[in-house]
Amino acid sequence: MVYLEDFHFASVDQEEQFLNYIRPTCYDTFYPFGVLPSCGLESLTFEPVTILYGGNGSGKTTVLNIIAEKTGAARDSLYNRSSFYEDYLSMCRYSMPGSPREIRIITSDDVFDFMLDLRTLNQGLDRRREELFREFAQAKHSRFQMRSLEDYEELKKVVDARRRSNSPSKHVRKNMMGNVREHSNGESAFIFFTEKIREGGLYLLDEPENSLSPERQKELADYLVSSVRFFDCQIIMATHSPLLLSMKGARIYDLDEDPAWIRPWTDLPGVRAWFDFFMEHREEF
Repeated sequence: MVYLEDFHFASVDQEEQFLNYIRPTCYDTFYPFGVLPSCGLESLTFEPVTILYGGNGSGKTTVLNIIAEKTGAARDSLYNRSSFYEDYLSMCRYSMPGSPREIRIITSDDVFDFMLDLRTLNQGLDRRREELFREFAQAKHSRFQMRSLEDYEELKKVVDARRRSNSPSKHVRKNMMGNVREHSNGESAFIFFTEKIREGGLYLLDEPENSLSPERQKELADYLVSSVRFFDCQIIMATHSPLLLSMKGARIYDLDEDPAWIRPWTDLPGVRAWFDFFMEHREEF
């Protein structure tokens, strides 16, 4: 599915005209002005899966943020936004004849925040578990005597502890949920993507391979392909991962080139570096 057909960024002439007007001011940065002309990027046309490839500083994340802001994408984390963002966005235009159910940008910060939230929640659960074990031990050896109806809840704890006198774990399981975290960080990150990507949506993914093992990256690639093929999603993604770059049918823009142009994944320098490395060590496999 293609919802977003094309996106046009500020032209070199538009940027120069604006910067010549604003340079006499005291601002230290004019971001995002000046970023995309360095790779000759003025427009993108999209397929169901479109990938932005390039090294650090190539502008991949800037491109995703500009598209997200111009299209009104939902987002969870803050990002690098300057005083001139609105000026830049006013010079951009796009074509979106389709109507996705949701437009969302998902960044590495979103994934990390999700994992930290799980860790914080589990730390609280661990503390509560320790409290329940102590409570069980105290109730088991208690010489409690009921003096009024106000002592009824305490009596139930004592009776319950004595009924389970050889199994404090049963007492804990009865009184609290298990840990939310049953997965590694990589597994939690993968789950995050499967929960966020829904049917009929347009999703902008910024380096989703972070925190994912190669096996999980392949699973994510398969999941994204299925989301596009069977559930009417469109994916626009920035990545270095060969496992994601190899997604069948993906249109890949190499932002390290000037001007940026479409290349097959097997010709990308980062992928060739991995290929050469494995070929050098092929006798060891």
